[in-house]
Amino acid sequence: MKIDKWDSEFLYVNALTAGVGSNDLGLDRGQLGNTRVVKFVKSGPKILLIEPNQEYRAISNNEDERRSVEEAFAQSVIWGFKVGMEEGDAVLVDMTSFLLRDAHGVVNRLSGRKQGSYKLDASRSAVYLPRTKNFPKNTELESLITFTGNPRGTMVRSEVPSPDAITVRMHHSIIELPDDNYTPREWDPRSGYYFIGYQDYASAIGTPLTKRFIARH
Repeated sequence: MKIDKWDSEFLYVNALTAGVGSNDLGLDRGQLGNTRVVKFVKSGPKILLIEPNQEYRAISNNEDERRSVEEAFAQSVIWGFKVGMEEGDAVLVDMTSFLLRDAHGVVNRLSGRKQGSYKLDASRSAVYLPRTKNFPKNTELESLITFTGNPRGTMVRSEVPSPDAITVRMHHSIIELPDDNYTPREWDPRSGYYFIGYQDYASAIGTPLTKRFIARH
């Protein structure tokens, strides 16, 4: 993948496009995974995919105030890439290891439902090219992931042809965020919508103000 936009936030979503088949297990086709706002940051020979902390903010024109809140709460580094080649300000990175991982948490779900002890088998996993495409405002990536292990319980045994090898497909979407013309709608308990929110430390002295908005989707 060629990366040429630094410290520019975008939406990263992962999903399960081909699941196990058991409703009780909760690994169904089309299941949405994590939705994150992330950005690429270049640090020497490494490229970090960083998720800023959206729960605590300072909506302010004061740069020091914004930085103070940003430094007070931890961020999350989702992944680290090595620079394969540089082309001016752009770099090329190998995305394979990023795609061939348990991004959806299948191993934990199988273990939590007492369906066996599994681990990802990289030798039986690959990028799924038919659903790997690039568009002007989004990049779609998909991988075929195989987990091997010892099955227990009936959920896996009743759905998978060889229960010691579970193969699913995981999708990764990199999406451009709405432009500055998008206006969030404030949430009201009478609206019937779900909300997203955060603590704004620039809205009050001493006590942060909780702001809530209607989820767009």
